[in-house]
Amino acid sequence: MLETVRPDPIRSPVLDRFAEKGIRHGFFTRAGGVSDGIYKGLNVGVGSQDDSDRVAENRARVASWMGVKPAALVTLYQVHSADALIVREPFSSPRPKADAMVTDRPGIALGVLAADCGPVLYADAQAGVIGAAHAGWKGALTGVLEATVDAMEELGARRERIVAVLGPSIGPDNYEVGPEFVARFIEADAANDAYFAASANAGHAMFDLNRYTVDRLARAGVSAGMIGRCTYADEDSFFSYRRATHRREPDYGRQVSAIVLEDR
Repeated sequence: MLETVRPDPIRSPVLDRFAEKGIRHGFFTRAGGVSDGIYKGLNVGVGSQDDSDRVAENRARVASWMGVKPAALVTLYQVHSADALIVREPFSSPRPKADAMVTDRPGIALGVLAADCGPVLYADAQAGVIGAAHAGWKGALTGVLEATVDAMEELGARRERIVAVLGPSIGPDNYEVGPEFVARFIEADAANDAYFAASANAGHAMFDLNRYTVDRLARAGVSAGMIGRCTYADEDSFFSYRRATHRREPDYGRQVSAIVLEDR
């Protein structure tokens, strides 16, 4: 028998201010889904090895909460790129390969999947333009956050009005990286040294992806904030690629973060 618990996503108080303007959003957790085993909960990852009917049911529950039909919950084939697409209608199969989307069309819920990477939701309520980006370290470093802002401006948004919120992602206490990773960031900008702290393991460092993401958003000229929840540390609430890897599990689930201009 399918669990009937309704999804109960985390919401940003800042983005919630736009609810009266018809902008609905949610950073979904594992709660309210029908998957089992290592995917227990609301796994929406069509690229996972979870039962496809269960994934479809989970996605339908997310779509219902967002107030749209399942086909109008659009997600990408995410490839850790800096590419942002303008969306004017739901995708047909196959899904485009990119890592961010923007729209000014009501009734299209933009969703990004994550399991440690940073989901970022954007809104310019005055212009009626929204965006969603999947920002892991590679996408953040190569410009996906800024590309999303640029794409929103193409639709009439203004960056000084845009609010961007980083959802649950891996926190600095659990994101250990090697020397090559650190070197890549320092080579891009020597000031990036500020985002690394000493690790207990020689030659390694702890990386603060959250602060790096929020700072890049702020430098892009938008109002930036974050939820501040760690996907690795909170197993009851979130899937985590790194946690699954450390446990040598064969696969992992994905949670979704979504935003929509309600069709009123």
